[in-house]
Amino acid sequence: MPVEEKLCRLSDTQGPSRPLLELTIGDLLHRTANRFGDRLAVASCHQGKRLTWAELSEAADRVARGLWSLGIRRGDRVGLWSTNCIEWLMMHMGCARAGASLVNVNPAYRSHELGFTLTRSRMKALFLWHKDRHADYEEILGRARHGLDIELKHTIYFDSPEWPALLDAAGELPQHVAIDDVANIQYTSGTTGLPKGVMLTHHNIVNNGQFLAQGFHYTEQDKIVVPVPLFHCYGCVIGTMTAVNTGAALILPNWTFDPRATLKAVHDERATSVYGVPAMYVAEMALPDFASYDLTSLRTGMMSGAPCPVELMKRVLGEMHCGELVIAYGQTETSPVVTMSDAADTIEIRVKTVGRAMPQTGIRIVSTVTGETLPFGEQGEVCVHGYALMKGYDGDPEGTAQVIREDGWLHTGDLGVMREDGCIHLTGRSRDVIIRGGENIYPREVEEFLYTHPKVDEAQVVGIPNARLGEIVVAWVRLRPGVEATEAEVRGFCQGQIAYYKIPEHIRFVDAFPATLSGKIQKYKMREFEIEARGLQAVASAATA
Repeated sequence: MPVEEKLCRLSDTQGPSRPLLELTIGDLLHRTANRFGDRLAVASCHQGKRLTWAELSEAADRVARGLWSLGIRRGDRVGLWSTNCIEWLMMHMGCARAGASLVNVNPAYRSHELGFTLTRSRMKALFLWHKDRHADYEEILGRARHGLDIELKHTIYFDSPEWPALLDAAGELPQHVAIDDVANIQYTSGTTGLPKGVMLTHHNIVNNGQFLAQGFHYTEQDKIVVPVPLFHCYGCVIGTMTAVNTGAALILPNWTFDPRATLKAVHDERATSVYGVPAMYVAEMALPDFASYDLTSLRTGMMSGAPCPVELMKRVLGEMHCGELVIAYGQTETSPVVTMSDAADTIEIRVKTVGRAMPQTGIRIVSTVTGETLPFGEQGEVCVHGYALMKGYDGDPEGTAQVIREDGWLHTGDLGVMREDGCIHLTGRSRDVIIRGGENIYPREVEEFLYTHPKVDEAQVVGIPNARLGEIVVAWVRLRPGVEATEAEVRGFCQGQIAYYKIPEHIRFVDAFPATLSGKIQKYKMREFEIEARGLQAVASAATA
């Protein structure tokens, strides 16, 4: 085979060349407010609140001035610990206008995780609610910050007089915010087992939103229902930034995901797009009164965040009238989306692959052994290049260098195959990450917490397949000699200290773990045992994109 022919058959592709926006998030919001000032920007159904683009832009300026009055300056970190609400959007846009880095804090975090985030992020202010039906955030914060030497100086509760006072405070807007300034810090599980702060710039987020909006074919006429959490990239980039790029309206159905509230939002607002992880679509279509909601206004949407079963995708296309539903792939470190099927693609591409490289994005499939680019059709690690790559892990240059190599390519840790048409089929993960309903869980983080239980001698955590959530957490535990414990006791120990989605749904007490001769734990054997013991063979073999 001639060298030229061999090279052209390698799994190395570049997305379309399209102009990159040289705008900050604040600049983009100004532009959209000037173009579509009277159109709806966001409707928070559960709060009964609505803002036009002109009103959201003004609210962003008020937040920015309020932050200035607190002493927040360009580059300072501001935490936001909240479920979905209109205040989230105001803070997102306001921090961008102020030149501050917004630190997304998972509402499921409890004292152990929150304490780590407060310390590592160096945030100077934290915005939150006192409590909701899931948690008493004021109490958790009190426990988390006890004894810590942290930079947190201001705690602003949305449901207190401090919030309206901040909005009315006299302050200044920064003279300059750069497109390569860090706009957002999101914590994601890393190879060390401890969450890493992914630093995303204005340039990352604005342009990922732009290219996503193009893939959805959004205009100012669209209305996007966003039941996914805003603290994730799925919510605050795929959700928010596609809207800011186009003038489309953002519809928030509820504080947290509720299938009935999601369908009602589509029905009431005549929405044209809806987002979700596979488990959300399953829950929506399982409602006894599903057929009573008029979903015929829907045109498009996204199913992402976890492996997408082919049969589920087909059901959503038909039963929810989402004829242009797409699948996307990415990770927080890539702002997040790097491959996406287009709304105009064939159903075959949309149900069997995660699409092709996004504009201005390079994708390669490389050997996990040699690092060489592989031919089409061969499985290897997915690598990414382009504008979407994070600025780095906050305060962790070594961790950054492990992921983004000297040649500028980011190694995702995911395994896949590139077809000759450039579309990617994901086949697994080379890193030991569990994805439960769209939430990334690093087993070592859970294991290290379980080791703090006084009766636990050793713990190993794996993910096993689950029809609704994609995967769930299972822990194998070896107890200290001479003690006994129950599954309920260990799970109870986890309650309130680690996020609910990290708590093992099954615990198996064992005397030993499968291991190699050198002593390395063989987690794949644990997973195989659980699949066999729990009769999950059919779930494990279900086809996904």
